[in-house]
Amino acid sequence: MTNKKNPIWTKSFVSISLTQFVVFITFYTLLTTLPIHVIINMGGNEAQGGLLATIMLVAAILVRPFSGKILERTGKKNALMMSVFIFAVTTFLYMWITQYEALLALRFFHGLSFGILTTATGAIAADVIPPERRGEGLGYFAMAMNIAVVVGPFIGLSLLQFTTFQTVFLTLSLSMLLGVISSWIVYVPQQAEEIPAPVRKRLSLHDLFEVKALPIAAISGLTGFAYSGILSFISLYANSLGLAAISSYFFVVFAFLMILSRPYLGRAFDVRGPSFVILPCLVIFAIGLVSLSFTQSAWGLLISAGLIGLGYGSLLPSFQTMAVQSASKHRSGHATATFFTLYDTGIAVGSYVLGLLITFASFSTLYIMSAAVVLMVAGLFYFYQSKRHRGPQEERTTMNA
Repeated sequence: MTNKKNPIWTKSFVSISLTQFVVFITFYTLLTTLPIHVIINMGGNEAQGGLLATIMLVAAILVRPFSGKILERTGKKNALMMSVFIFAVTTFLYMWITQYEALLALRFFHGLSFGILTTATGAIAADVIPPERRGEGLGYFAMAMNIAVVVGPFIGLSLLQFTTFQTVFLTLSLSMLLGVISSWIVYVPQQAEEIPAPVRKRLSLHDLFEVKALPIAAISGLTGFAYSGILSFISLYANSLGLAAISSYFFVVFAFLMILSRPYLGRAFDVRGPSFVILPCLVIFAIGLVSLSFTQSAWGLLISAGLIGLGYGSLLPSFQTMAVQSASKHRSGHATATFFTLYDTGIAVGSYVLGLLITFASFSTLYIMSAAVVLMVAGLFYFYQSKRHRGPQEERTTMNA
């Protein structure tokens, strides 16, 4: 008898992870440098720069419910290659845009391909990982995005010290060629392709969402709501504390702790179950937010970053794994689309609502409220898990009666 595990790091897994990494490097580099481009070269302001990020996320959220259907109709591999190619071509167009309105339109178009592309990468990653190691594998896959959060802005801001925006856009465009090639190498198992449903004249809820994935997707959306306070306001908060020079290290510490914990927590998810990982991570995430709300020093800021990285870092892949596991194998594309639709909505709504909150409350209050939302998520998750486990138990009791 052998205990040999099925491998995670296959050629397809490495290729889809590399595609994800290159795409998110481009995404985060543009997110960081475009507002500066708008202010310096287009005579815009901070609000116009911020709108460039919002419009792209809005486009991605709008297209996500249809992404599962697109993957079903075209096949996951074809959808991946087409969306990566369009994303790469769109990246080239930034070099020739000189008007703000045209840039806004380009960002919206870029968001459409981004929404389909990231749904395809997430669904394919889940398909090429052995089912019994999905929690661990998706944890490694999510690291491609988490590392890009740190590397992308670093590359963009470093290049701008020596060269022009056009060179930055050209560098990103050329790097996307690597993404196109790596997406071409990916092999999607035939049995993982979605079975096209009979063509109907009207779209149904089933065409847009995987209903079984909605509860855990809603829980991930609330988590995204709480995390949006970190994404959108950590730099402003650090500036208000006089810690602007330290703020750039926040996501470095965040990513370091996340990467350090990922192998253990991923394996624990597969062996001990979701609750063993998710409930403690939610509590640590909430403690990190409370710690952040009381921070007055550089050490306090970095310790909070470590706690938040340790707590939040494993939540996204864990929730995604549960969303995919809730659906039948041929509906993994719809489950992934449902998951990211609600998660992205949580980030977008959170950025807006918490932004309004800051106009009449302090940053400390914002992070305390975010911690309260995370504890509420922990309660909802515990209730959701209890209900899931109660169902089969009651079924067995009825059969034995």
